[in-house]
Amino acid sequence: MCTCKRVVHRSWVPGAPFVFKFGAPFVFTFGSQFVFTFGFVFMFTFGFVSAQGPSTALGTSPGLGHPISEADVAAWDISILPDGTGLPAGSGTSEQGAKVFAAKCAVCHGENGKGGSAAALVGGQPLTSGIETTKTVANFWPYATTIFDFTRRAMPWPRPRTLTNEEVYSLTAFILAQNKIIAADEVMNAQTLPKVRMPNREGFIPRFPERIP
Repeated sequence: MCTCKRVVHRSWVPGAPFVFKFGAPFVFTFGSQFVFTFGFVFMFTFGFVSAQGPSTALGTSPGLGHPISEADVAAWDISILPDGTGLPAGSGTSEQGAKVFAAKCAVCHGENGKGGSAAALVGGQPLTSGIETTKTVANFWPYATTIFDFTRRAMPWPRPRTLTNEEVYSLTAFILAQNKIIAADEVMNAQTLPKVRMPNREGFIPRFPERIP
């Protein structure tokens, strides 16, 4: 083992350009702040690490944690695609959703989703009236499955992911029915929800059209 003092020297060089000078020693100037000077010890160390390879010199693993199981991953892998891929079992109706909404959502989104301290979930002028038109679920969102995805993932504030799948399906049905997109007695589940056609369905150019139902 070789021990050397002052292997790296650092100094301030205001206004200096970005330069590399190769020789003995190496001089690296970064921006206008630092100059790093590396002598032959650096050259020797660099050569040793390179010769040994990254796996030998740095180790293959820090030895922390443990492998994650598929069950643990599944608990967080909750994305729902436009075609309904990822939707869980369960179902709900607008009537059931109205009760859940009143108990857990109206405090922020207002009575029947008309708006409160948080955005309105019902209503909205057609986007053809101008680019500044307020974007809502009814006039902007292209896929009904996004309502389920977002509600399950982020609602209710400040207790996200506390709703059951049945509650999320019911809330989704309630929001769609309030916006006159589905009938009040329709049941939303993994089969029916992807078939709901949103008013702004054609307002987007999908990157992966083959994934769109």
